[in-house]
Amino acid sequence: LENTDAIAVKPLRDAFTKAESLSPGLTEELVLGVLQRQAVNLDFPEVLLRMTRQNLDDCSIKRPEPEFQDLNNKARSLKLILSKIPDEMSDRTQFLQTIKHTASAIRELLDSVNLVFRKYPNQNNRRALENQKKEFVVHSKSFSDALKTYFKDGKSASVHESASRLVYQTNAILETFKTVG
Repeated sequence: LENTDAIAVKPLRDAFTKAESLSPGLTEELVLGVLQRQAVNLDFPEVLLRMTRQNLDDCSIKRPEPEFQDLNNKARSLKLILSKIPDEMSDRTQFLQTIKHTASAIRELLDSVNLVFRKYPNQNNRRALENQKKEFVVHSKSFSDALKTYFKDGKSASVHESASRLVYQTNAILETFKTVG
């Protein structure tokens, strides 16, 4: 649509962005509903992961401080690694390497979040940031569990879904810093 009528796309994109910010997950539910209604058989989380590569900087924090820019870079790196999962699952050696990179990227992102906490303590906003960090950790563990299940049953859908949620949680951390920071 963007290539066909860029002027018509902007208000549509703005409306979806506003709706998504008011009700996170609404856009996904809408798209899934349309796909189900049309009986399209598609691994939607896999598609979302692949699309992540095109939108790595969508949620970036605009603050100039080096700690915030480092946080942006760590988040971007994690999202890029996660976006490659669907392509690398067929090569076990490469996939195992990607899993190691993912674990490192998760640790680095959490270290960066903690550095920002230490450098810019703000008691009013800290609770929201801590809650978002906890959610991220929960989804990181869920991703690890999905990987264990994948190596037992060979079904990739749960890994795609869990990785997609981890991308979402990474974006949510950035959005929380933008909102309260």
